[in-house]
Amino acid sequence: MSRPANALFPGFKDRRVQTADVDFAVLTSGSGPAILLLHGYPETRSAWHRIAPVLAASYSVVVPDLPGYGNSRVTGTLMDMGSKRRMAKSLHEMMRALGHDRFVVVGHDRGGRVAYRLALDFEEEVRALVSVTVVPTPEMWEGAGKAFGLGAWHWFMLAQPAPLPETLMAADPRFLIDLTLAKMAGDIRLIDPAALEDYRMAFDSDEVRHAMCEDYRAGASVDEADDLADRNSGRKIQAPVLVLSEQGRLYGGGRTPLDIWADWAVSVECEGLPGGHLLPETAADQMIERLLAFLGKITDAR
Repeated sequence: MSRPANALFPGFKDRRVQTADVDFAVLTSGSGPAILLLHGYPETRSAWHRIAPVLAASYSVVVPDLPGYGNSRVTGTLMDMGSKRRMAKSLHEMMRALGHDRFVVVGHDRGGRVAYRLALDFEEEVRALVSVTVVPTPEMWEGAGKAFGLGAWHWFMLAQPAPLPETLMAADPRFLIDLTLAKMAGDIRLIDPAALEDYRMAFDSDEVRHAMCEDYRAGASVDEADDLADRNSGRKIQAPVLVLSEQGRLYGGGRTPLDIWADWAVSVECEGLPGGHLLPETAADQMIERLLAFLGKITDAR
């Protein structure tokens, strides 16, 4: 059954793509170089409704629900289902199934963590990386203090062993998702009503909420370990990187997003945008301008 929020993506085809571990719900449209758009917590693919249709005028745009989120179902073993390495592998398989051997990946929030793992593990396939409101996971944990713990409490709650967070979230899912989105956006009224309903419908699912917890559990364990192994070995992202961050955002030790990403990529540029955490929705026009300019400089992505 078609999701009402699909009306936000005129001209897009709603498809199912099966990989070894995931049955993906994915929207596709356009032609030309491929761009993969990855959303974050607690959202769905509908987060890209203001950006994807514009990009589809010049690019082949692919917009999936992350594994376990929205209508994308994990069909393999549940062990490490939240691992960004495993998610990246499944998304790489999905892109190949759609006929895209090379692509640009744009990731926001949790999708941003999958995106940089794709860039690290699939150097030949990822032409460029756009990271939105994200710095690598080790730097997040290393810089965590009182302000982070109080402001991003879900990083800690959702990472607790099952069934604690799942049980707490099930008590009033609508209250929790509305509270979370209002904080992230600054005002929940800034989120399109159809997109908001799509997020709420997904969050009503016990299975989806469990997948979200597995995502954050992985972030506190295997993801951090994978990232530290790369950082300690001096491994860097080879593709060009554009970082779009919340304007004025600083991390542990007063480091800027550019300070941090310079340690992770050989070529990186960074710009802060107004609009809070949900930039694909609250600062879409500015994002589109920066994305098109960045893509235009990538010779083989034209």
